[in-house]
Amino acid sequence: PWRGGTTLQFDRFGQGEYIGPHRNRHVSKYRLRVDDQISLVYRLTRELESGEYEFNVGDQLLIEGETLSGSGGATDAAQQDDGFERNLVILPDGTVTLPLIGQVRAAGRTVQQLRDDIQERSKKWYKFALWTVTPIQVNTRLEDLRAAVDARAGRGGQSIDLRVSPDGTIQPPALGSVCVQGLTLDELKFEIDQRYVQAGFRGIEVSPILTERAPSFIYVLGEVAQPGRFTLDRPTTVMGAISLAGSWNIGGNLRHVIVFRRADDWRLVATRLNLQGALMGRHATPSDEIFLLDSDIVLVPKN
Repeated sequence: PWRGGTTLQFDRFGQGEYIGPHRNRHVSKYRLRVDDQISLVYRLTRELESGEYEFNVGDQLLIEGETLSGSGGATDAAQQDDGFERNLVILPDGTVTLPLIGQVRAAGRTVQQLRDDIQERSKKWYKFALWTVTPIQVNTRLEDLRAAVDARAGRGGQSIDLRVSPDGTIQPPALGSVCVQGLTLDELKFEIDQRYVQAGFRGIEVSPILTERAPSFIYVLGEVAQPGRFTLDRPTTVMGAISLAGSWNIGGNLRHVIVFRRADDWRLVATRLNLQGALMGRHATPSDEIFLLDSDIVLVPKN
């Protein structure tokens, strides 16, 4: 028996599932980093909102009026007008234009506020006026946002693919730069949803999906058959890295394998590992067999 070995249930090594047993998650929480690719999926909530709707630039309104007019506001014999009915679009300056009354502020107002303002302004020109404001097309800013992320003609749905830039940000439509480095997907969803609410986009939610992870690499050098850079696409230990490099060369000092690693503040740290007992088959459970992280360097020195 191996020195330091323990009793094992050999059923684990018997014929069975080739995929192996269930294991814990690789990481407890994945946090975004540079070069991760994210897909933002947009969805209308269709939820009832509290408070009255306020018009935006580009909204279309139907304004109707039934009036009795006098000449210049005088008390002469009045005559019944044919009435007023017009479809109007709120201009970029936030106003609509009505005959005689002129420009009226509409953006940022509710239906009742706009109707009351028109009613008050019309008293100068009409003896009696009954005005009605009917929204025809609203949420135009939201529709413009949906048009910017519309992918229904291609893969389907309403989404946009973004890659985390070297400064740790992404640029969702209408939001500018949003710092995402170090956030989980749930934290990113909360951040983007809140920013859209603050920007005046209501009735929509965003679901971020990690579609492609940034590439991770480890480096193996020294007394190995094929030193070089290797892709770290799954949990890998030091012995796994040595096997990726084609095993060690005769003359390699397996008692002093060095792993170099950069800390979060970019300080270089190193640890020395003794893997000779494990790689020679004399130690069944080596404590020095550690997992590697992105950009770790494994050095197998000479004896």
